[in-house]
Amino acid sequence: MDKAMRIGFSFGLTSGIITTLGLIVGLHSGTHSKLVIIGGILTIAIADAFSDALGMHISEESENKKTRDIWISTITTFLTKFIFALTFFVPVFLFDINTAIFLSVIWGLSLITILSIYIAKKQGKQVWKVTLEHLAIAILVIIITHYIGDWVAEVFV
Repeated sequence: MDKAMRIGFSFGLTSGIITTLGLIVGLHSGTHSKLVIIGGILTIAIADAFSDALGMHISEESENKKTRDIWISTITTFLTKFIFALTFFVPVFLFDINTAIFLSVIWGLSLITILSIYIAKKQGKQVWKVTLEHLAIAILVIIITHYIGDWVAEVFV
């Protein structure tokens, strides 16, 4: 995998996981509605994938990179985020909502772990440190969005 593709893949995967997990955990704690969560996943998969791809495109342009590399990073970011965000649809579709949220968290944290191990090994860093750092941030997002969902349900419902 060339550098431009690796950049888009790493960004798209991480953003797809963190954004989708945060959204579905927050929506679950705020609404407990499968329909709302499915709508949220589909929205993230489309709107946020385009948004992140454009952000990647502009970021890469600002660094004066080659046009080919810019487009590879842009397209890879979009496809990776789109595809991985949609993977969270599977447990929500197949299981009751509580089980689906639990499985989604496990799935997302597993993917972050795999990516973290790959990055750490590629950079010659200690795997446990890189993995722990990335998982801590992901778990923090999950906790915060859960409590925001609770708060929204308490205040606005």
